[in-house]
Amino acid sequence: MTQTQTEVPQRRGTPQDPEGTPVISVRNLWKVFGPKADRVPGSEELCGLSRRELMERTGCTAAVRDVDFDVRKGEVFVVMGLSGSGKSTLVRCLTRLIEPTAGEIVFEGEDIRKADAARLRDLRRSKFSMVFQHFGLLPHRRVVENVAFGLEIRGMGRAERTRRALEVVELVGLAGYENSYPDQLSGGMQQRVGLARALAGDPDVLFFDEPFSALDPLIRRDMQNEVIRLHHEVGKTMVFITHDLSEALKLGDRILIMRDGKTVQCGTGDELVGAPADDYVREFVKDVPRGDVLTLRWIMRPLEDGDALDGPELGPDVVVREATRAVLAADKPVKVVEDGKLLGIVGDEEILAVVAGQEGGA
Repeated sequence: MTQTQTEVPQRRGTPQDPEGTPVISVRNLWKVFGPKADRVPGSEELCGLSRRELMERTGCTAAVRDVDFDVRKGEVFVVMGLSGSGKSTLVRCLTRLIEPTAGEIVFEGEDIRKADAARLRDLRRSKFSMVFQHFGLLPHRRVVENVAFGLEIRGMGRAERTRRALEVVELVGLAGYENSYPDQLSGGMQQRVGLARALAGDPDVLFFDEPFSALDPLIRRDMQNEVIRLHHEVGKTMVFITHDLSEALKLGDRILIMRDGKTVQCGTGDELVGAPADDYVREFVKDVPRGDVLTLRWIMRPLEDGDALDGPELGPDVVVREATRAVLAADKPVKVVEDGKLLGIVGDEEILAVVAGQEGGA
């Protein structure tokens, strides 16, 4: 279980149009490998078997089991789990690089499972792009040509695709390396080329399948920061696969935790840390610095008789770490206010309980 004590900055805010129609909507998704795989999702008896029992009984493996979720426009949606949890199979099902066994995948209102081969090619060229752990760069082509490759396949003219490629090369911080070959670049720079190639076609959704797992820790952190920066600048909807909790908390607006092909919990980072769904999630998040993730909403207490009401105000979604100085410096408890409504108060005791690693606010 990867639980590094790395920085976990405040969540970047709500995605665009959080109440609107999801960009991606997944319902009852199954992927079963093995003989007569399609009989498994439709059988209540087989669905109830564990992974080992299903293999012994049918020779099948259910890599994705009855998964449901929505991805909102402009959101960074992270799917997280250990090796074998089904997360990479899941993301490949979303683009039909792997054919789902059962269920529904709706992309911008269109059922992807009903798309024929021609429509699927069109979607992959224009609507979504993938960034993999292995860069897959063409060694005999320069950076700008690698970035423009997808545009070339689309039939875009040389001048136009070169112009677009150069724009994206600059966007990902590779200006000056346009004419370099892949083997002249570091691993992190090669991954930037892969990211630029995915962005060049201006897709609606970017899918990342553990893209930074093979990178050194410092380069990996730089690339995580790069994704956050690009998300701020271009506002793309992103689905990001990772096995690393610190990476998930750093990048994700919401996080879906998987185990043995099934959803264990889906929520924001503070929801996972503040209200883990079961012992499995609780074990995952136990080493997370709570003050870096929990917000005042999780540690505030109700107003009681005798509490002063003339203290400073803070919003409920302020991270505890960011509020610590203001709360400890105040003479009176801080009021937690949202849209003019007093939700509760936070004083020294609540702050120090979290900072000390106690159970306060959990």
